[in-house]
Amino acid sequence: MIVRWGLSELPDVLAEVGIARPYVIASDRWRDLELPPHAGWWSEVPSERVPVTPAADGILAVGGGSAIDTAKHASAETGLPLVHVPTTYSGAEWTGFYGIRSPDRRMQGGGGGAHTAAIVYDVDLTLDLPPDETAGTALNALAHCAEALYARGRSPQGDVEALAGAPLIATALPRVLTSPRDRDARLELLRGAARAGHALGLAGLALAHAMAQALGGIYGVPHGAMNALSLPPALAYNRDYVPNEVARFGEAVGGDAVERTRELARLGGFERLRDFGIPQEELPEVATATAMRGGNQANPHPASPAEIAAMFESIW
Repeated sequence: MIVRWGLSELPDVLAEVGIARPYVIASDRWRDLELPPHAGWWSEVPSERVPVTPAADGILAVGGGSAIDTAKHASAETGLPLVHVPTTYSGAEWTGFYGIRSPDRRMQGGGGGAHTAAIVYDVDLTLDLPPDETAGTALNALAHCAEALYARGRSPQGDVEALAGAPLIATALPRVLTSPRDRDARLELLRGAARAGHALGLAGLALAHAMAQALGGIYGVPHGAMNALSLPPALAYNRDYVPNEVARFGEAVGGDAVERTRELARLGGFERLRDFGIPQEELPEVATATAMRGGNQANPHPASPAEIAAMFESIW
């Protein structure tokens, strides 16, 4: 994977991977960016389909997880190489799998096989990110770090990336929320999220993400916020099965793993599932769907629907 820092690197990166006329997938807010010549622009993000023009020889995604997932779907369908310019901390740029959502963010399916060739990060694209998206996508990144330490696909290299990213995120996020245009703090947070995304790509997901994906897919609520709420109970559950790994994560974020992640979630404004309009009476059904997800199956000890329902109740 080619990784570069600074939007000025984008033309050289596109040339390096053999893309002369990319098809851009990005919301209209990014139309003022000085991007290289492109064959077209798709601004419906997320989207269930992207009609890529035959004139394109690659795909360029600019945006957060929704834009990147939409681009990964298009890449998998067309076989075209893909370059990401992430504008949040979601980490989606590091994986080949994706979720397909309708414009109202309801899950319609998913898949894999995106042909990602490069990532270009630029901190200046994050300076105007609203506080809720900042906190949500950063806590999503923090969940990548936690789960990389104990997911079924864990590896020594994944551990290194996770343990490098977690302290950067935990330290920088409070600074960014206090001073949103603090460029140094934003850069530290983005570097932490990049390490977290790399860890995700190496190790995969576990229980907290399964919970967040089920909630987001059913109710169309923000994925980052759901990860922020789901990570503390998932860590508490996993502490019974992989105590050393959870303790290592706690050390990386500067305290007890469960309490520190709960504190950061509250700092980001995430308190309870009920605040997002999620009906309490439907939690057992959501828990059943969560139990079948790949993240739960890759957890050190897959949780039962009843155990997941109890976790949902604890944050409702």
